[in-house]
Amino acid sequence: MKKIRRKEKKKNRKHRFSLTLLFAALVFVVLLSALAIGAVAVYLLVYFEVIANYEDTSVPYVILFMALISVVMGAIIAGFLSMIPLKPVNKWINGMNRLASGDFKVRMSFGKPLGSHPTFVELTDSFNTLAEELQNTEMLRSDFINNFSHDFKTPIVSIAGFAKLLKRGNLTQEEQLQYLNAIEEESMRLSYMATNVLNLTKVENQAILSEVSRFNLSEQIRSSVLLLEDKWSRKNIELHLDFDEYFIEANEELLKQIWINLLDNAVKFVPNGGAVGVEIRESESEISVSVSNTGSEIPPDKLGRIWNKFYQADESHSSEGNGVGLAIVKRIVELHRGSVSVSSESGVTAFTVELPKNQFREDK
Repeated sequence: MKKIRRKEKKKNRKHRFSLTLLFAALVFVVLLSALAIGAVAVYLLVYFEVIANYEDTSVPYVILFMALISVVMGAIIAGFLSMIPLKPVNKWINGMNRLASGDFKVRMSFGKPLGSHPTFVELTDSFNTLAEELQNTEMLRSDFINNFSHDFKTPIVSIAGFAKLLKRGNLTQEEQLQYLNAIEEESMRLSYMATNVLNLTKVENQAILSEVSRFNLSEQIRSSVLLLEDKWSRKNIELHLDFDEYFIEANEELLKQIWINLLDNAVKFVPNGGAVGVEIRESESEISVSVSNTGSEIPPDKLGRIWNKFYQADESHSSEGNGVGLAIVKRIVELHRGSVSVSSESGVTAFTVELPKNQFREDK
């Protein structure tokens, strides 16, 4: 991977150097044209005896006149030719200003011949990718505000409604217990949503992995499964925990968030009576953890977007959640210098996390 990046950087440097040579050639053409025009003008003036011959004392004036003509003509030619390199610069500035003002639909394109140069191709691709990402983020932010406010409002209204019923009294003990359970469940739902948003903000602002320790990864995953026992037991889910004892060096608290989010996600989308599985595999330097569930598959066009903040593949929002769980997973994995991937086919969706076993090893 590093070799590929070095080759790409070297290739980009060559392209930018060639662009520098192109502009240098343009300046040279301006200077050469100005000198040529000045020389021709002086020659014509001498030829038609407008000014004295070179042999008399007027030579200094001829040189001065030639220099003056060269400067004037050079300025005129440079003014026209500078429009060529300045045009894409002005276009770039205008595009950035539109992005800054919130117009994320703007796209950049350069005409020929500059548009075919590798550097301008790279510039165009980078700008358009930036604009597209900002547009997607803005759409997700807008959707999040609408969906998150709705998701928060629903349990709050439920809690208030059950509290009013309890306040009226004249309820049987069974009804009171039922309403109290509903209030507790909705309160936990609110707490989970708020905690996820706070956790996402925390890990996004964290640049360095700290509090790294060695611990039993298998025990941590089993503990995470037990924390969600109430959820998976209600759906009569069949659990498959296929792993021995494995140890890892990592931030224990952050890693626990990965397993809870992935397991909660699996339990959320598995149908009643379905299966949820956890597998751990180990190589010389890495540990791979796969969390899978049976049920409906994630459409291929949505697989790449599920890692975005506030994105929910279930656009009906019929399931619980606010679309930040997988964003938290990805960020924590990145902090641990690992990778996470997803596959969804043949009725099974699996999330695979690959982490280095030793966070303190030196990169070779």
